[in-house]
Amino acid sequence: MKNNQFAIVPNDFKNKKIELEKLHFLDSDAEKIDKPCALLKEFLLKAFLDSQSNAIKGQKISGILASEDEDALSYLDDNEPLSKIAFYNIALQLLGFQVGVDFEIDDSISKMKEWNLPVDNSKDPMSTDEVISAWYLLLNTHNKYGQTYIDYLASTGYFAQNYNKFEKPLIFNGKSMPVYDTNELIREVVYVEASQDTDEDGKLDLLKVEILRPKESNKSSVPVLFTASPYNQGTNDESGEKLTHKVNVPLKHKEPVSYKYDQIKFKDKKAELPEPRNIEGKTRKAEQTFDREASYTLNDYFLARGFAVVYSAGIGTKESDGLRTTGSPEETKSATAVIEWLAGNRTAFTNKVDNTEIKAWWSNGNVAMTGRSYLGTLQTAAATTGVDGLKTCISEAAISSWYDYYRDNGLVVAPGGFQGEDADVLAEETFSRQQEAGDYMKIKNKWLTQLKNITKQQDRETGNYNTFWDARNYLKDVKNIKADMVLVHGLNDWNVKPRNVENLWQALKKVPVETKLFLHQGQHIYINAFQSLDFTDMMNLWLTNKLLGIKNKANELIPNVTIQDNVKPETWNTYEDWSDAEVSLEYHLNENSLMSSEISDSKLSFNDKLETSTFDKYTKNYDKWRKDLLEDNSEMKNNRLIFKTKALDDDTFIDGKVNVKVNVASDQNYGMLSFMLVDYGDAKRLTESPQSVEYKRINEGFLWREDSLREFKLQKKTTSYKKITEGHINLQNRTNNYSVDEMEANTFYDVEMELQPTFYHLTKGHQIGLVVYATDFEMTNRGNQDINYSINLKESSIEIPIFDN
Repeated sequence: MKNNQFAIVPNDFKNKKIELEKLHFLDSDAEKIDKPCALLKEFLLKAFLDSQSNAIKGQKISGILASEDEDALSYLDDNEPLSKIAFYNIALQLLGFQVGVDFEIDDSISKMKEWNLPVDNSKDPMSTDEVISAWYLLLNTHNKYGQTYIDYLASTGYFAQNYNKFEKPLIFNGKSMPVYDTNELIREVVYVEASQDTDEDGKLDLLKVEILRPKESNKSSVPVLFTASPYNQGTNDESGEKLTHKVNVPLKHKEPVSYKYDQIKFKDKKAELPEPRNIEGKTRKAEQTFDREASYTLNDYFLARGFAVVYSAGIGTKESDGLRTTGSPEETKSATAVIEWLAGNRTAFTNKVDNTEIKAWWSNGNVAMTGRSYLGTLQTAAATTGVDGLKTCISEAAISSWYDYYRDNGLVVAPGGFQGEDADVLAEETFSRQQEAGDYMKIKNKWLTQLKNITKQQDRETGNYNTFWDARNYLKDVKNIKADMVLVHGLNDWNVKPRNVENLWQALKKVPVETKLFLHQGQHIYINAFQSLDFTDMMNLWLTNKLLGIKNKANELIPNVTIQDNVKPETWNTYEDWSDAEVSLEYHLNENSLMSSEISDSKLSFNDKLETSTFDKYTKNYDKWRKDLLEDNSEMKNNRLIFKTKALDDDTFIDGKVNVKVNVASDQNYGMLSFMLVDYGDAKRLTESPQSVEYKRINEGFLWREDSLREFKLQKKTTSYKKITEGHINLQNRTNNYSVDEMEANTFYDVEMELQPTFYHLTKGHQIGLVVYATDFEMTNRGNQDINYSINLKESSIEIPIFDN
């Protein structure tokens, strides 16, 4: 194991003592102890529950080995000088490491350093002050299961044995402690009135909002985590599946058109709205509750730490008004309406009938948004409005422009794993108002009309960027963002592809807010339960600063950019920036090779037509298609071109967007190209998905919810290659994605495009490969057409940005 821990706040000795007093490890009796061994024993006794007898506590301490021939109880009772090695022998066992399995006794300090666990700068033997300092650091150290020791103690009941004796909120080392009883959470539902009428029923849309908050919020206000999740009230998977589009359709010639951006720019029409509801009464007590929310474990973690958590599915979902729109400004407004209510700037009611107003009187007005994918996307959307009250977003795997989710350079391109999905399919799947038959009966015809309009406007015929997609492009409004942003994305996420986060990251450089970026080696996943990274601790530091106003150096301690290495397991490196390389490698396409100097006069060709049996096989097995695409001798050998560099002399880091230039012709008056950058070389690579280390091992509080510890491991078998990145383009969208260029058969055209951005560690001896092909069975439409493509090598090259140490 290797620990990467960034959220430990440096502190002076005076403040360490003050904080340990607030944790009740130091009190007047402990302050009088002048023997280091006796003081450490006192700390150990306090770490075990007060309800346990001294005999039981002593029994537990005696189960710990302090040296090769003495258990901790005997060692500490001797009151001999406390050696530093003995302290860390004991510490490693407290952190869950087993003697003889994980480490050998008296080898503790070297193991701490090997695993990158922090070791206090104490002398040997230790003084009482040094015991205090080392114990303080130990409480902040990650254990074997990815939790700080103080969080582990909390999960055993350290705070729960008497919640009332601790300050609330309790801040330790700049982070909020779990001193709130999750068994006494208040659960309530309100209906927020949004300033829109998307179902055109003559009344402003009411949005169901589910709230979980600590009972202490009845007496003092608390900060809020808000997750806008269209999936929260259920999904219509079967009807969504029926609506899924056929993708085995041919590519066609598009009529040329030359648009200026202003011609397709979305302009929000200010519709005349119904009057707000008359307020018939006011109350502080909600009328509706709920049982089990569709929760997110990071939110669960903060519920034990005194934060309220709010979920809302938005317009067109069960028990809310309105119609789904997939990413439009109306969905943004349904998210910001909830934030405005939480900040005291909007009306909500106890039900949809009586017009009894209820305020978020328990909220301190400071809101953070959380969640992944669609949930992260709505964070970006809300942030770009500059809505008051939204202080920060922890936006994971988020879409920044819906065109970049469902399209690519004039082509219909599916999110990875969801061939045939589109904006209309997603709208249907999340329109959970269907699940209440009485409600659906009233708006069925309106919904079918809405769905038909989405299908038409998304335009699967041309794949061009248009007004529909411009309305769903949040990048246009990044300048309005006032909330500090944490962006999290997978470098192997082919669902929400990396272009979405890179475009947002670059745009945020022009905005005066704090931004942090985490890039992991996963696909479409959460990273808050990784063994090797203290992501949850960092978010605790971040939210304690942003929502509670605690000055804890969060901005300085959390790195600007944190990237997981794809070669070395459990390795996270920090950088000042991403996709900002000043150095690049340029290669020319040569016969089956990428050359830095030689230029070929040759032309190479490939065909996009497959035997019917082979085509059918690939439509059912994307892994088999990808394997055959990348290997030299396969059924795909005539349907793609592979170019490789010579073996690399040194380790190389690709940083950002690879630029491809080709001079290409099609024997039809239409065509498309796909490009895949590949790491060729035998190696045991990281698993595609994080592996479970310990099932349900992480406790989010005391007798509360759990999360499973995960980590990327090296695969057991050696593989010969790995996809680094890719990109696709319609050859008639050479200028941009909203204009269509003319194309004639057998005529060569210059095509230039950027592949999806990446950060990739190539090891010495490996080769960089560029695969050029047309149909991408996993993402593009699949016409299986007899089209011949020719590449003029003399005018074709690739430029690879390189991180230069």
